[in-house]
Amino acid sequence: MPAASAIDALNALELDEEKFLHLLGNLIGESKTLQNTGVGTAHVPREDNAVKHVLETLKPYRTENGGVLEVEHVTYAEGRGNVIIKLPATGANASSDKVLTFAGSHLDVVPANPEAWSVDPFKLTIDGDKLYGRGTTDCLGHVALMTTVFAQLAELKPDLDTALTCVFIASEEANGPGIGVDGLVANGKLEHCKPGPVIWVDCADSQPCIGTAGAITWSLRAQGHRFHSGLPHKGINAIEMGMAVIDRLQAKFYSEFPACQEERDYKFITSSTMKPTQIACAPGGLNQIPPDATISGDIRLTPFYPVADVKACIEKEVAAINADIESLPTRGEFSKFVIPDGKGGILKGSIELTWGEHLLTGIACDLESPALKTLCEVIKDVKGVAEPYSLTGSLPLVAEMQQNGFDIQLIGFGLMSTYHADDEYCSLADMKDAAKILGRTIAKFG
Repeated sequence: MPAASAIDALNALELDEEKFLHLLGNLIGESKTLQNTGVGTAHVPREDNAVKHVLETLKPYRTENGGVLEVEHVTYAEGRGNVIIKLPATGANASSDKVLTFAGSHLDVVPANPEAWSVDPFKLTIDGDKLYGRGTTDCLGHVALMTTVFAQLAELKPDLDTALTCVFIASEEANGPGIGVDGLVANGKLEHCKPGPVIWVDCADSQPCIGTAGAITWSLRAQGHRFHSGLPHKGINAIEMGMAVIDRLQAKFYSEFPACQEERDYKFITSSTMKPTQIACAPGGLNQIPPDATISGDIRLTPFYPVADVKACIEKEVAAINADIESLPTRGEFSKFVIPDGKGGILKGSIELTWGEHLLTGIACDLESPALKTLCEVIKDVKGVAEPYSLTGSLPLVAEMQQNGFDIQLIGFGLMSTYHADDEYCSLADMKDAAKILGRTIAKFG
């Protein structure tokens, strides 16, 4: 066991508020360049603009400067770095299987429209306990928090039997294969973390998140036939056909993938869902039957149903619809999806299903993990109550890491109500409590 003085110091850890706010201000000041909508789009982030402030904060504590922290800047795309911070175990009973990792806090952010904000989203604004700015909750606030805590650990120099690692990642908010944590895992940079739990610090509300959902995007293109809307029997209304198909696909989805007991066990806020979220059709006048329409949406799938099963089910149903398009219900006597073509033949509507590139797999955390039990204990101690929850939001790559042998546990200290929102903010009081939670968690692993 570590010396009692080290445990006492960790149990009494208080956030260095000045250091935290200074770093957070610098990070939010870079957030315009950290906006991410994906490679090849309008917003491709330069995570190294955030990394430089993290490295500057940690500079006095690095081993090359006489400190105790091993800090590595790992880059798989120009200007888009990750950071790995290690505090080696120096206790008398240290061993390679005693490790604790804090990962997942990311250096990119979702875009912000300044016109929709009441404050400048790219500048830290402090209003009492509220810390406003893009990324304060998701996820630059966590980057500032973890950097500050590891700097404080470097000052304390506790002789711990458990080695500590902190990982900040690039490219979480949008596509960028191999740039972030997936690149780190593929290149063995996190292999040393496998013997112990990995606490993923990118959730909210200061409670353990024990489950997330997969996210599967889809598009359904309905091909009809354009005609004058005053003669609807001579056209095939692609919008009406698409709506009828969605009705049938949703009915099939909810019958095959209903609410299940595991969702209740994991306290999921909602069960799996399939719903349309966007619709577009061919340009034309309001007096024209639209010849094609594309309805797009997503499936949020709890981790108790395989993604492959869902895709196969929906694909089979689409094939059945195309084979018998006339079985779809129509609206009114003159709306048809199969009509004469005026030349002795027929015109038949059709449906094309495509899956989007955005596919995330859900995760059900190990409820018996020592890390989860420890988090619940310390959160109850600090916040007064521990209430693990699950939700059908999604996190990239954590399920893949779990499948690769990592014990992933989820926590976060921002506010769910401001995630990706205009006027995003976090609570300074929550971040101060977070430092206590982190300190006491580390103390219990010792």
